[in-house]
Amino acid sequence: MGEPLSADDARILALESDAVRGHALKLLLLEPGAVLDLDAVRASVLSRLGAFPRARQRVVGSSPEWEDAEPEIAAHVRRFPAADPAELRAVVGQLMSEPLDRSRPLWTLDLIGPLADGREALAIRLHHAMADGITAVRFLDAVVFEPHDAPAHAVGIRDPDARPSRWREWERMPLTLARELGHPGGRSPFDRPLTARRALAFADVPLAEAHAVGASRSAHATVNDVLLAVVGGAVRRVLERRGHVPHLNVQVPVSLHEAGEDATTAGNRDSFVDIDLCLAETDDLRRVDLLSAQTRERKRDRDARSLDELFRAVGPMGNVLRGLADGPRAFALSVSNVPGPRVPVAVSGRRVTHVYTSSEPAPHHALRVAAISNDRWLGVGFCVDPVAVPDVEAFADAAHDAWEALRGGAG
Repeated sequence: MGEPLSADDARILALESDAVRGHALKLLLLEPGAVLDLDAVRASVLSRLGAFPRARQRVVGSSPEWEDAEPEIAAHVRRFPAADPAELRAVVGQLMSEPLDRSRPLWTLDLIGPLADGREALAIRLHHAMADGITAVRFLDAVVFEPHDAPAHAVGIRDPDARPSRWREWERMPLTLARELGHPGGRSPFDRPLTARRALAFADVPLAEAHAVGASRSAHATVNDVLLAVVGGAVRRVLERRGHVPHLNVQVPVSLHEAGEDATTAGNRDSFVDIDLCLAETDDLRRVDLLSAQTRERKRDRDARSLDELFRAVGPMGNVLRGLADGPRAFALSVSNVPGPRVPVAVSGRRVTHVYTSSEPAPHHALRVAAISNDRWLGVGFCVDPVAVPDVEAFADAAHDAWEALRGGAG
């Protein structure tokens, strides 16, 4: 007998279709150096898979279960040529468009390059049913990065003893529902039919400067507030050039992982909040303040946990509520942010200079934004269905412009 998937993991697996592949991608850029030895990388990865049990299991059955399955390492760790950043983006776009093989464990690690400047990239795909953002970083620590002494980041890890009482959760529920589901946005420009094609682009925000911009605000905004302001500024700039700036909400996933759980097998433990992206605001710094006020309110009243409790408590009606919460008027795009390695890390003796992440768009949500940090940078990944949302690089370029406006305005 195998181990049944959790309800959350099974629900995510069931979303997979001809247009939705169900995996996320982590992209690591390595400093210039000697070309990585494919056989050596395969041997290193294989020797460390025991530290992440899900990497040695596959999904089987109509009532899905985890079943032990030793990976055929040559099928999981491969190499793709790429000579420049454009070719690199093309390769990762192709990887995002291809489904993972259900007959194998649901991950791959692909070496890409070397680029003309001597850099190489590693693209790691993990099915979302196997790992959410927090768990995926644990995979990188356990299997990919050279061992380091820095403890796992505590952001997103909750103290189980700090939960409010069930009565207190239900007492707050009317206000939570009004905030999260009671203010639909306008017609989303990303509400388009979804194909299996994917295109990606990336932007960088200096992490220390993002902290400084947040600290400069009178109410002390977080890095995540700054990220949302950068994304909001980027979306406004692109849509303004295309002729219409509607009122749009953004969904922000919130981790519900708890201290003491087995991070390598925890799977998906998250909820969300929906907030106004403040596209009507023309001042980028003012947008930070408006977004920060909304996220503080949601954190104070624990909206994300309350919604999770509600969906679980009402049984089949929870699926109806989820359907409403997942509609394109409830939110136009999702923006996630996961803390990555806090110290310099390396692969095969070469420092990882940048880390990016990319998550799948969803039906009626043809743009998806995901961010991950390392010791120096916040890497922001834009992923689109290019049939529905052309020119993904326009969003990355506009994110750069929005960041420069924030940095300049904050002095």
